[in-house]
Amino acid sequence: MSALFQTHRSRRLQEQEQQLRTSSLPAIPNPFPELCSPASSPVLSPGSLPPGEPSSGKYIVKIFSEDGMGKVVEIPANMTARDLCQLLVYKSHCVDDNSWALVEHHPLLGLERCLEDHELVVQVQASMNSDGRFLFRKNYAKYEFFRNPLTFFPEHMVAWCQETNHAILPSQLLQNFLATNSCPEIQGHLYMKDVGRKSWKKVYMFLRRSGLYCSTKGTSKEPRHLQLLADLEDSNIFTVITGKKQHGAPTDYGFCIKPNKSRGDMKELRMLCAEDEQSRSCWMTAFRIFKYGIVLYQNYKIPQQRKTLLSHFSAPRSVSENSLVAMDFSGRIGRVIDNPVEAQSAAMEEGTQRMNILGSHSPLHHSSLSSVIHIAQLWFHGRITREESHRIIHQQGQVDGLFLLRVSQSNPKAFVLTLCHHQKIKHFQILPCEEDGQGFFSLDDGATKFTDLIQLVEFYQLNRGVLPCKLKHPCTVVAL
Repeated sequence: MSALFQTHRSRRLQEQEQQLRTSSLPAIPNPFPELCSPASSPVLSPGSLPPGEPSSGKYIVKIFSEDGMGKVVEIPANMTARDLCQLLVYKSHCVDDNSWALVEHHPLLGLERCLEDHELVVQVQASMNSDGRFLFRKNYAKYEFFRNPLTFFPEHMVAWCQETNHAILPSQLLQNFLATNSCPEIQGHLYMKDVGRKSWKKVYMFLRRSGLYCSTKGTSKEPRHLQLLADLEDSNIFTVITGKKQHGAPTDYGFCIKPNKSRGDMKELRMLCAEDEQSRSCWMTAFRIFKYGIVLYQNYKIPQQRKTLLSHFSAPRSVSENSLVAMDFSGRIGRVIDNPVEAQSAAMEEGTQRMNILGSHSPLHHSSLSSVIHIAQLWFHGRITREESHRIIHQQGQVDGLFLLRVSQSNPKAFVLTLCHHQKIKHFQILPCEEDGQGFFSLDDGATKFTDLIQLVEFYQLNRGVLPCKLKHPCTVVAL
């Protein structure tokens, strides 16, 4: 009976998922209508979309996870990046919080970018060179500029802000960028790599809807002094992940404008470099908004409208054992055990049963459960280095509250909380301590003690305590 119930339940979930995909919710306008046609052609072999052919049939796409493992999926020609992420989330049994992204990664060039939710995966694959691949990864900063626009667009970089004498409201700033009849402009100095050379020079640049320009005379905006460097419609913007090592960049905050037709010729890439992370985020975010406009806002809002419908696909939140209550299921219905003595007896019995499941040869005992209970948590990354934790934080968005836990390199009995705040990464050591013979964990020298790391994380998700901000977004790595 139980197996039959599970089969019916699985079938019902699949049917509900299909209904969600075909629901009558407002659809994101397709910016490439000429590329879509009924999927009626036979299944095609792996490879790029032939130029001039209608976008139809089935295509083979290989997706890689952070651990380097790949998964081959067959998708229709009109599947968007968002739809493919939803499919991978469902197949991987992870929580769909609208922060998953499909990343176009070029290891030989040292470039990568997150696909926009509405982009057609097959069409992007057709424009990639042979070394390009897709990665499935978290990106919490994908739409963060809609929540905190003033953080992404500092006033000294927005020409419109400089021309007004009153304070700019966040809503006004966004409306100005999204409205097609307004003429916002991003301005500032950038380092630019000379084409065909290894040298970089500092140039004053302007980003408008019509393209990226540099001034040939100081900070002059006169048309005769402006040189067009890149057309937004025919290009995509990438993060440079190996700027100093591979391209000799003057800072770590490089980005690149790559023409859609380019297959990897370095002479066609416009390599740029900002002074800091905020400046790079401003240029790259403005590029996306100028290119796609209101479509980005629709990409941001529609998943929120579907959140209620998709809630039954979400995995249950992990909780610490110390936040659970004792229950008695011996009768026809369950009851909460209020008597402390009876509750302690039930907990001891539960612990004995767990040890029996682990096996008589297991080195674990009841008192050591608190030291291993965190291992299965998505935010725990084990014995990674400080540099590796920085790389993961950078990749997943550098938003406030982005965090992970890892084993301390200097003290094998301790742990480290790595946390992002104001685009800076900070580390807090979690030390073991003991009181009345019982072990605890603390990151504030014992002022606040926790019996396990799950309890510690849950506390700081609700309370800032000694941290600069609450824990909001766990760095998650999922194997496909």
